[in-house]
Amino acid sequence: MGGSADKARGRLKELAGKLTGDERLEAEGRTDQARTKARKAVRRLRERARGVMDSFGRS
Repeated sequence: MGGSADKARGRLKELAGKLTGDERLEAEGRTDQARTKARKAVRRLRERARGVMDSFGRS
């Protein structure tokens, strides 16, 4: 699944957990969302690193 789908799934899990009183499902939803956010941050960091490496390589 893509990042948007994972984030949406996390939101749905969190909401379902809140509505049903299932703390575990709610926590899973928050974890899924945090995981998606971390993956996005790593992806941005890699892109920046590639840009820096490219700029040094072209000098």
